[in-house]
Amino acid sequence: MSTHRTQARRPGVILRSVSLQTLVVVLGAFVVVPLLFALIGGFKDTAQLSTNPFGLPSPWVPENYTDVLTSGLFWRQILNSVFIALATTLVVVGLSAMAAFVFARFAFRGREALYTLFTVGLMFPFTVAILPLFVLVRAMGLLDNPFGVILPQAAFGLPMTIIILRSFFRTIPREVEEAATIDGCTAFGFFWRILLPMARPALATVSVLAIVASWNNFFLPLVIFTDPNWWTVPLGVQQFSGQYVSDTAKVLAYIVLAMVPALAFYGVAERQLIGGLTAGATKG
Repeated sequence: MSTHRTQARRPGVILRSVSLQTLVVVLGAFVVVPLLFALIGGFKDTAQLSTNPFGLPSPWVPENYTDVLTSGLFWRQILNSVFIALATTLVVVGLSAMAAFVFARFAFRGREALYTLFTVGLMFPFTVAILPLFVLVRAMGLLDNPFGVILPQAAFGLPMTIIILRSFFRTIPREVEEAATIDGCTAFGFFWRILLPMARPALATVSVLAIVASWNNFFLPLVIFTDPNWWTVPLGVQQFSGQYVSDTAKVLAYIVLAMVPALAFYGVAERQLIGGLTAGATKG
């Protein structure tokens, strides 16, 4: 009888598997097809894009890519984005780790109220704060200064990072802390020498999230930077698109090359991101 049930269930299982695979293929196509169109379109000229948008280039026009790669401004925008992203990540992860440690391992009056205040920051839209933020940055003399972008990005990244790290820190057994205290380890020593090494998966996760958020940020650098020497990649894409509005193929080449660093970083950090999320979900 169990054999009949298994045979009856088998078509349903197969149908479900095929449906999921079809869904994955369709969703993947929505991502891959535009990327391939942009990649191949960058090797065409504007006339080919008009007459043969989906075919292979004939002839191939590699100058669209080489012109961008030999542009000093493009590489400066890449370096600006890398510097701002790494500095933002260092600030937000460092401050969040210390704050999350206090929220997770110390009991004091008003702890939950203060923690709730941080979580409320998740409901505060970034765009709503742009005007007072601009006035504050201008008053601090940080316009056309990378720290005018780094500090606000770090501030808006604190709530989510603190929530993730606090949840992970609370899974560390109290016995580990007690053993460290018996061995003469101070609270900061436990945090620095024991807790942070144990929290590497969570730290990697929040670092990846902070870098991606900083790299994709367009609105804040647009408001803070007027000097082209400090423009980031998103601003460079906008400027290049406006400058070569009639040369669609060259714009596609610029967009593809601008995506390469982000895609390469995600390819390297994907395992760390998934591993950190999995460790945070299963630990304890």
